[in-house]
Amino acid sequence: MEQLWGLLQRAQHWSPRPSQTIYKRVEGPDLGHLEEEEEDREEEVELPAQFCPMELKGPESLGSSPGRSTPIPWAAVGRKAAPYLILTALLIFTGAFLLGYVAFRGSCQACGDSVLVVSEDVNSEFGLDSGLGTLYWSDLRTMFLRFLGEGHLEDTIRLTSLRERMAGSARMATLVQDILDQFSSHKLNHVWTDTHYVGLQLPDPAHPNTLHWVDAAGSAQEQLPLEDPEVYCPYSATGNATGKLVYAHYGRQEDLQDLRAKGVELAGSLLLVRVGITSFAQKVATAQDFGAHGVLLYPDPADFSQDPHKPGLSRHQAVFGHVHLGTGDPYTPGFPSFNQTQFPPVESSGLPSIPAQPISADVADLLLKKLKGPDAPQEWKGHLPVSPYRLGPGPRLRLVVNNHRASTPISNIFACIEGFAEPDHYVVIGAQRDAWGPGAAKSAVGTAILLELVRTFSSMVSNGFKPRRSLLFISWDGGDFGSVGSMEWLEGYLSVLHLKAVVYVSLDNSVLGDGKFHAKTSPLLISLIENILKQVDSPNHSGQTLFEQVQLTNPNWDAEVIRPLPMDSSAYSFTAFAGVPAVEFSFMEDDREYPFLHTKEDTYENLHKMLRGRLPAVAQAVAQLAGQLLIRLSHDHLLPLDFGRYGDVVLRHIGNLNEFSGDLKARGLTLQWVYSARGDYIRAAEKLRKEIYSSEQSDERLMRMYNVRIMRVEFYCLSQYVSPADSPFRHIFLGQGDHTLGALLDHLRMLRSDGFKANSSRLAPGGLGFQESRFRRQLALLTWTLQGAANALSGDVWNIDNNF
Repeated sequence: MEQLWGLLQRAQHWSPRPSQTIYKRVEGPDLGHLEEEEEDREEEVELPAQFCPMELKGPESLGSSPGRSTPIPWAAVGRKAAPYLILTALLIFTGAFLLGYVAFRGSCQACGDSVLVVSEDVNSEFGLDSGLGTLYWSDLRTMFLRFLGEGHLEDTIRLTSLRERMAGSARMATLVQDILDQFSSHKLNHVWTDTHYVGLQLPDPAHPNTLHWVDAAGSAQEQLPLEDPEVYCPYSATGNATGKLVYAHYGRQEDLQDLRAKGVELAGSLLLVRVGITSFAQKVATAQDFGAHGVLLYPDPADFSQDPHKPGLSRHQAVFGHVHLGTGDPYTPGFPSFNQTQFPPVESSGLPSIPAQPISADVADLLLKKLKGPDAPQEWKGHLPVSPYRLGPGPRLRLVVNNHRASTPISNIFACIEGFAEPDHYVVIGAQRDAWGPGAAKSAVGTAILLELVRTFSSMVSNGFKPRRSLLFISWDGGDFGSVGSMEWLEGYLSVLHLKAVVYVSLDNSVLGDGKFHAKTSPLLISLIENILKQVDSPNHSGQTLFEQVQLTNPNWDAEVIRPLPMDSSAYSFTAFAGVPAVEFSFMEDDREYPFLHTKEDTYENLHKMLRGRLPAVAQAVAQLAGQLLIRLSHDHLLPLDFGRYGDVVLRHIGNLNEFSGDLKARGLTLQWVYSARGDYIRAAEKLRKEIYSSEQSDERLMRMYNVRIMRVEFYCLSQYVSPADSPFRHIFLGQGDHTLGALLDHLRMLRSDGFKANSSRLAPGGLGFQESRFRRQLALLTWTLQGAANALSGDVWNIDNNF
């Protein structure tokens, strides 16, 4: 109103000089007359309350009576123009406000990077139940650490390791009910179990496995002791295997190639291999490819810590391990093992056709002493008393395996906290519950951390935390037989999980030492892991974060920490089979194997001694890391997955492919398709980033649309051109089969080495050399899978631009 009054004053200033206005305070009886005039004007304009009643008077003309006012025509015009002046001012104000809003909103694009990184004061929610008001990331982190610290993690690890947890056992059923009761006591939305009837291979107590020396006539001679008949290799081929003994180091492909190059005959032999580096299943599969008749696996003391202050594995202990080159129930490949399901009469192609048996270091020592032939290379020699280590061949042995198959019920346990904004999108965290033996490191630690996280997040919900996405906590059964429980669940719900599961976090094998930290993960999670590592305290170095600890060893932190997902991890199936980004954390003993894993000496006491009393601190660090990862993944408006990372992964592989560009050009072939597909992926990722930067984070519909595109990037790395029944691990970077980038590289190497033998899972039938038709098919499978990922990232079909 003051501005309007100023406009009126300027209007009066513009009037002719002879009509100059004089303001005079009205007093006395005329006041009432003026007030009546003002009331008549209120319909036209409402003057401010502080204005006094005034009378407008012009110069008195001759003959006029004093005290009698003369009307002035322009004043009446001013009074009539007042509404128009008000309307004009309002229009100017509204236009200025809209212009400022647009300018401010546009300026946010300059800080677009912050959309993908949660700061201390963004992504808030309201703690309605507790009256806390707005909860920011810093509030949630503080709340999480407070409630986590109220638990008894070490006691839970110890008590869990004391319980028998063999898959399918009666005592396992009791543990399942106890965990169900514990989950039901917390503030959770859903708690349930599902049961699968799976085929497990078990030892036959009436007919234990045996190992004998055999004479030249083939008759069994002295029996070698297998100290513990309960130690065996699940899914080994059954029957007899006879052959000469050969020492094959770790049983890797390169080890067997070296033996063949030294003239050692592998066909028809029994291979003696050391535990470690690769899985039992990979060792047996490789031995089978080279024509061996059987495999004996032993733990060599050289592969474990030599610290005299730390406990070591007894020399009479053998190591348990399955030999199925795959995951899940090998007798129902591709199908979930629910009761009454009718399965086709097929078995997994990953089942071996040769028998395998674990033996102790003492038995291995007896065998090594009988070997002849050339000395083993220096790096092949272990720490057994036998000297020297020889390659063989040695005397003939006969291995008899009598394991039998049994249909066994296993139960997975589920607990869910529903999200309030995207309840149909799940952040999944799981841990193996079963164990062959005490299983302190194998599954007791992971189970204890899972139980503590359920309690912690339940307490957070009671105090105002409301996750945007659902949190799904799972306790798996059948893990020691090849992630059977998790794989059967994935097979049962594969058609919906790729639409709903955001990320899987595995707690298996999380504490195997305290020297080094590794994260086996999908590339999509690397940036988020880096961010969380900077906020978790190191359990070993006071005043340092985990990120600072790993940087002490290697400034290039991801080269020190990040590892690919191994097939023997439950996280592997989530990514390579279901297309869900996954991660598994592990504290290791300076890159040495934890000596007691998969043995009857994997007790709480040995784990505590191995970590020299730091078990509670290391387990707490894993819980903090996993918990803060869950908060970010369930709480952020925009999923913190780095969808551009796969462009970098392809670029690194292109460096290897480029080595063969000259050889291919000489044959009239090219890799240009792969280069073009990578370019499309990079452009699609950059375009999506720009869209996100210029969007309103408060727009729920838009954020959900972006999240759907981001969370399916991993799924579109599964080749849509191969059958899941024939090639269950369809991921082009992490999978197994001729469609993978690794298989393409193996095939290209045949251009330069006619005798090269690739890994059997990637080798074409017949093991022939380079084949142009096979190369073209591999290139098409790889290219169009990558191109499909780029198209999916682009969004709608009208936004896709294929630059082939």
